Amino acid sequence: MKIGERDLTDAFHVGEARSELIGLELEMAAVDPATGRAAPYAGPRGVRRILEHVLEADSGTPVFDEDVLVAVRRRDGSVIALEPSSALEYSSAPCRGLTGLMAQAGSELRRLADVAGRLGIALVPGGNYPFNDISSVNWTPNRRIQIMSDYFSSVGDQGLWGPHVMGLTVSTQATFDFLSAADLGRKLQMLVTVSPVATALFVNSPLENGRPTGLRSSRMRYWSKHSPGRSGVLPPALRPEFSLDAFVEWAAALPMIYRKKGRGYAPAPARPFHEVLRHGFGDGTMPTWTDWEMHLSQIWTDVRLRRTLEARACDGPPAEHVGSLPAFWTGLVYDPASCRAAWELTRGHGVEDYKRTMLDIAHRGLGADFLGAPVREIAGELVRLAREGLSRRVADDLESPSVLRHLDPLEEILSTGETWADRCVRRWEGEFRHRPDQFVKAYQL
Repeated sequence: MKIGERDLTDAFHVGEARSELIGLELEMAAVDPATGRAAPYAGPRGVRRILEHVLEADSGTPVFDEDVLVAVRRRDGSVIALEPSSALEYSSAPCRGLTGLMAQAGSELRRLADVAGRLGIALVPGGNYPFNDISSVNWTPNRRIQIMSDYFSSVGDQGLWGPHVMGLTVSTQATFDFLSAADLGRKLQMLVTVSPVATALFVNSPLENGRPTGLRSSRMRYWSKHSPGRSGVLPPALRPEFSLDAFVEWAAALPMIYRKKGRGYAPAPARPFHEVLRHGFGDGTMPTWTDWEMHLSQIWTDVRLRRTLEARACDGPPAEHVGSLPAFWTGLVYDPASCRAAWELTRGHGVEDYKRTMLDIAHRGLGADFLGAPVREIAGELVRLAREGLSRRVADDLESPSVLRHLDPLEEILSTGETWADRCVRRWEGEFRHRPDQFVKAYQL
């Protein structure tokens, strides 16, 4: 159905009046257990076989990019998909609480790890592929990757590391509901201003091509030159009062990169979406709701607004501590008092301030500064607020008391000052003796 500019905010009204559910998106590097290098897409030991097994076992719906199988939508609402690098992504069905979310995710991830293991593939969460560089990526063979690569080339130096983001990075993300326009603004503003500091707790991509890079997060550095205007900090959320209309105006001023065409994708005109909305795609067709929703999916800010709020800024934790990320964000997002306090703690700065903090954290982790204040101190206060928020949810019978343990690993990081990135390098230089098989054995799902 053709849409007009005044219709664009309607895409977000679906979020209103829903329960406050929680979703988890876990991206995992699919690697050879012996070498740690990326597994191929095709072949008897390729990641496509994992998707085929899910189809055979669960009778889900296959998703294709032209003739390339790229995902399976399962009947319970979860999705198993492939990233451009052939990394595997598990997207949970939304759950009412962390207890149910982690029980569901734990069961499904064990199944995926078992299937992958029988194919000779190990699944490793975290922030990147630690034993590949950009020259050795095993790309998923679909048309969209070429369209994206052409886009990164078109924006010059500011898109320099776009292929690296697509080909080398993975992450762990959490999704949240909003109940009204005011509730959306409150949650979104907090998520955006807290994200630069929160990333310091989760830095976890210090190796690349089998060597320490000197960074705590290679992933965060790559995002700094990925796609100007559509990644990093979300500018409309830094205004004193958030306006959904202002967000829509900002998003519609960005060009669409690709659009759905048949079973595949085609490049979109290099014009702002609002111009395409008025004049069409140039082939006689006009934008539809599907195009607007796809355009929103081509915005990769640290917090992405679609029908849910997606917290996307952080590297992923090690497999045994996956629950720490949704626990941290749930305690802040779904408790009004902690949400407000976290925003007050981190608000009042500009886009460039938050960008500088992100890049400093990529290099120094918890040793970085946030406009003169130690990041470690601010992160400690955020973890305290998250624990208070989760505790109130427990008191209101919204969570089991056991969810509080998911924050323990973050408190250990704050206590010792040793991030997961620091620990990874220490183990690589010490007990692993520079052996990829030992790394994979320790960190695989």
